[in-house]
Amino acid sequence: MNHLESTFTGKNAFWRYILMFAVVLIVSNTIGAIPLLIAVFNKSASNPAVYSQLSANPNDLSILGVSPNIGFVMMLFPFMMGLLAFIILVKPLNNRTVKETINGTGKIRWKRFFISAAVWFILSALYLFFYLKIDPANFSLNNKTASLLILSLISVLFIPFQAAFEEMLFRGYLMQGFAALVKYRWFPLIMTSLLFGLMHSFNPEVKEFGFFTMIPQYIAFGLIFGVITILDDGIEAAMGAHTANNIFLCIMVTNSSSALQTPALYEQYNIHPWTEFAALVVIGMVFIFILKMIFKWEKFSLIFKKIIVRLPKPTGSSANILLQPTGTPSTLLPHPPSPSSSVADV
Repeated sequence: MNHLESTFTGKNAFWRYILMFAVVLIVSNTIGAIPLLIAVFNKSASNPAVYSQLSANPNDLSILGVSPNIGFVMMLFPFMMGLLAFIILVKPLNNRTVKETINGTGKIRWKRFFISAAVWFILSALYLFFYLKIDPANFSLNNKTASLLILSLISVLFIPFQAAFEEMLFRGYLMQGFAALVKYRWFPLIMTSLLFGLMHSFNPEVKEFGFFTMIPQYIAFGLIFGVITILDDGIEAAMGAHTANNIFLCIMVTNSSSALQTPALYEQYNIHPWTEFAALVVIGMVFIFILKMIFKWEKFSLIFKKIIVRLPKPTGSSANILLQPTGTPSTLLPHPPSPSSSVADV
């Protein structure tokens, strides 16, 4: 195992994790908001009421006179800036590389990313097909124009950055940080899932249906992605599933309360949050078991096992020194000390 174990080779004072979390949020909401601010200032010259209109409906960027696809890119831009800030800061702040944040090694397992994305995409398609059959009146064709192809291209190009940012921050970086606090795998799983849920508190779905109705769904997403991160010893599979989920929703289904407003193929009129929650739990369990068979993961009991801290390999002259309490047998020393020597101050 490498992902959580590699945490202990870097700088792990918890203030470093808090600082990183704060900085990437500030960057994403300031620098990341520049395109939106430019559009707002430009529109306000001809329509001073744009500020009140956006305040009433912040997800409707058509108020700014931009096309839905351009508005979609503007909504994704903050995530890309947050990801860039994370990539720049993780080495100086934690003495850790981005690849070590991903899986604790120097190699990204792209095959796992694409397999996971394909499995999640297929399960999502089956669920939508089933939903369309049992409740066709709840959907209508929303977009049959060429803009759907443009939306598909934008989604495939840009959503991976949004999903990578959230997965690197939560299942990669913060999961490693919580592992440094409590050396049991279940603790970072629970903490990052709760944080992931709370970070979506300002989504329009939460405002529409209520905090205690929608937040469990986001926490469930966090648990699903967290479990596969632990079992797969890295976040590639979680990134793949997260990417596939968001691409599928942006291209295939939209609704008035969706966080990412897109000219998707279908529009859904009525949302039933607890039905969606139950479906997510079922899909998540099926998804985990399918990946478990494909990747031949260990038993689920791994989630509750203690994280083994790996000591750095001895180098140079330290390779011939064994740290041990005074008076203990020294038979394991490569060069046994003479009777007059002592290891008490080693």
